[in-house]
Amino acid sequence: MLIKGYDHGPLTAGETLTDRPGFWANHLLGWCPPGPDGARPEPEWFGDDGADTDALAEVLYDERAWPVLRVPFGGGHCAVAVFRNLDGDPGLDFLLTHPGWARAETLLSYDGDRCGPGLRWRQLLHVAASVPDAGPGRGPDEGLSDPAARLLLLLPLLTDGARHAAEAVPRIASALTAVGAPGETAALAARCLIGGTQDGIWHEPTWRSPLSGGGSRSGEAAGRPVSWPSPGLGLTAAERERLARALGRDGEPSARVSARST
Repeated sequence: MLIKGYDHGPLTAGETLTDRPGFWANHLLGWCPPGPDGARPEPEWFGDDGADTDALAEVLYDERAWPVLRVPFGGGHCAVAVFRNLDGDPGLDFLLTHPGWARAETLLSYDGDRCGPGLRWRQLLHVAASVPDAGPGRGPDEGLSDPAARLLLLLPLLTDGARHAAEAVPRIASALTAVGAPGETAALAARCLIGGTQDGIWHEPTWRSPLSGGGSRSGEAAGRPVSWPSPGLGLTAAERERLARALGRDGEPSARVSARST
């Protein structure tokens, strides 16, 4: 697999891994701080057991094949998760791609600390729900189509979960049960995930970017330190406008996250 502008390792399509026992525990467990009652998160919260989680970790974090999971959405855009399995320096990269762009742009890079503009809750919901219609010749290897799996895969991108916790917790819990998590732990896991999405990502509302809300002033002009280069993403004005439309302009998502079809 090739991603323009991302040449760091051996990439391979990984969407089918989401159907294997142990995937969601591997992907989400690390984003969960202890629960409100002090309970430590465990694989069973996500419908997995420790043996399955350990077995899938050998595939998910294989240095010889880095899984790539794609979430295509409006206008040909695609959010891409790459398990960056560098020897001794593993991490997770979320990219934004489009066939017309010269290179992929970074939404978030994680290797112990988070760096990147991420997505706001309304944008995340909109992207998760914006499943492209299957066209001629479009197969299941061209990205995730299940809205619940799309939402959960992209959840580490969330920057304003605390502000929307009343809505986000039941939405995330519903998505977790849709992918096989037990109903009795789904809400607890969702609350922990919301609590783990805040550290290290910062949005400056005055940045001129579809991801930050747009505006005319820089973070420096607003009197705040700039911890991330202006997230205009190196795009032209027309490309930013198309991306803003694809992200829903922070409006209501086009559809609710649905349960996985059987």
